[in-house]
Amino acid sequence: MELLKVHGSMNTFFLYEGDDREDFPQLTKRLASLDPEIDGLLTVSPSKRTHAKMRVFNTDGSEASMCGNGLRCVARFVCEREGIEQALIETMKADLAVQKEPEIDAGVEMYGVEISPVSFQLSDLPMAYDQQTEWQQQALPFIDAEIPFTAVAVPNPHLIGIVGKDLQKDPSHQEKWAAYFNGDNPYFSDGVNLSYVTPLKEGIFVRTYERGVGFTDACGTAMTASALVSCLAGIVSFGDVSVYNPGGMVNCSIKSDGGEYQLKLSGNASYLGVYRFDATGDDGNELELIKQTDEQSAYERFIEKISGATAELG
Repeated sequence: MELLKVHGSMNTFFLYEGDDREDFPQLTKRLASLDPEIDGLLTVSPSKRTHAKMRVFNTDGSEASMCGNGLRCVARFVCEREGIEQALIETMKADLAVQKEPEIDAGVEMYGVEISPVSFQLSDLPMAYDQQTEWQQQALPFIDAEIPFTAVAVPNPHLIGIVGKDLQKDPSHQEKWAAYFNGDNPYFSDGVNLSYVTPLKEGIFVRTYERGVGFTDACGTAMTASALVSCLAGIVSFGDVSVYNPGGMVNCSIKSDGGEYQLKLSGNASYLGVYRFDATGDDGNELELIKQTDEQSAYERFIEKISGATAELG
């Protein structure tokens, strides 16, 4: 198998183009053991109604319904393959529009992707708590009486808390509850992505514990959902929101029209290298780098330029 190693905001994947295979979960777990940098596997296969179909597998072998950072990388792959600048990509829950955007910095390829559908119904996560149908900007007393949480599906399930700098600098509190919610618990039968959001002078900072992965440098749907929650909480204004994360920065466009939300995630789609993977091998040499790109150097120069925006976190 030929694999392309890619990342969006340092959310790193192998990308495989080909027909669907039943062993994708097992292959993803093997790839994760061979390369601890990756957060999963993206697959690009033919679609009967769009330019391509995307599937996303986490490092534990579970399949996610969507991945915003991964979708940007798939968007670039499909658009370059087809020689186009806009495309429609089939995902598990929706067909999503994607497009090429101007470079944010020299050598940093940028793509914008639609994030949809949006639901605050707890049944869509699913989440069960106190016989409620929605949970927005309210503390969950068994966690902390001071942290307002919002539950939202986009369509991946997210629980988003707005916290101060101290909890952002010490992620142990977040890790404790994320591990609990993604184990045997009475609230989230399928687990949940848990994000902690901290307001900045210019936007927000988001750290996410991703279901099936753990702490990640970035989670695209979490960043977009966090931007939406921050708009609704009055932390930032509707429109373009700068969202910083351990892997860099993205721009989220948040629009509201009569209670309906239009969300777009824009950020880098970087290629790191081409690999050969022997899916049947067991000799320890199954994964071989064939060609490395220089795109990571361009991305790191961009990160250095924006590092001052998060200096207030300490």
